[in-house]
Amino acid sequence: MNSVVPSAPEDREPLPYTLVHLFPGQGDFAVSPLVHAARAHPPVRRAVREVFDEAAEVGSEFGIAPLAGALLSDAPPSGRDLAAAAVGTSQLALFCSSIAVHRALCEVGWVPDQVVGVSFGELAALTAAGVFEVAEGARIACLLARQLARCPGGMTLLGMGEMRARAMLREAGSPALAIACLNDPGETVLSGPLPALRAVEELAGRQGLPVARLRLPFSSHHPSLTGPADAFRASIRPLTARPARIPVHSAVHGGVYGPGDDVHRGLANCLVRPARVPDVLRQVTAPRTALLLEAGTGRALTRNARHTLAPSAARAYAPLTDPGFSWPRDTGPYAGTAPAGRHAVTDLPAPLTEPSR
Repeated sequence: MNSVVPSAPEDREPLPYTLVHLFPGQGDFAVSPLVHAARAHPPVRRAVREVFDEAAEVGSEFGIAPLAGALLSDAPPSGRDLAAAAVGTSQLALFCSSIAVHRALCEVGWVPDQVVGVSFGELAALTAAGVFEVAEGARIACLLARQLARCPGGMTLLGMGEMRARAMLREAGSPALAIACLNDPGETVLSGPLPALRAVEELAGRQGLPVARLRLPFSSHHPSLTGPADAFRASIRPLTARPARIPVHSAVHGGVYGPGDDVHRGLANCLVRPARVPDVLRQVTAPRTALLLEAGTGRALTRNARHTLAPSAARAYAPLTDPGFSWPRDTGPYAGTAPAGRHAVTDLPAPLTEPSR
């Protein structure tokens, strides 16, 4: 099955809100929510089997063992197991997981009008929009993993906005660090050498400020990584980018990709340019109210959206982790292709209350 988006928005009955799938980066990838959802919900289980099988041949070229059977078994691998496996295993698993969640949502009627990609999630967003086939996206994920293995350093999340984060960098005397991601008005990610990250982490700790090292053994979104970025772009250039079937918004590109934009360069720019999540969230919610569904295994983007947008502008959910999200029991393949398969915004409860910072 090659098609990811079952039908274009113009083929479906208009709704009073914009339905958007959010594709997260590597900082919020966990295996257990996907495993639990696959066991509990047939659409997720079917999508996991389909998508991971579509990527298996490409994975084998990179020395990655087939993952579908393992994830759906009684003893699935953990995130740590994936990280310890062949280079690219974690990236391939995240890419396929995001596409599987997206495909399962489409099956039960939550077909997106637009998609948003954040960092690594941009690859899944482009694939969901039909720019790349699943196997092509899998190849890009594995090629990116090879370059990330050559990007020393790390990434640290600070519980503060961009201006305060920049002030902390000056106070810590850490010019080698860069603002990698602005997640929401109160959350910023730094990237760079490990000694400099430790200095900022210690300073934040002494001041009682929220700080956490991301479990990623590399740096990214750093201007010093032009070499890996150029090498990555060259490696994926032979893969043809098709016209997107729905708008693809990129937190790194700074908006929606247009017909003349180079998506190969856009993907490579994720290694050297920052991701600014609030900007694209405001773009997709500007014309009218939006329903945001996170096509991933965590809930970080859902939390960021709730901290960025007013309730009148959007409602955000993480289908794999929000207990209030309901997966229909009896669904057929891609029920969302018919207007009757789409849901009204009233089908979902009010957003869960997020703890204040």
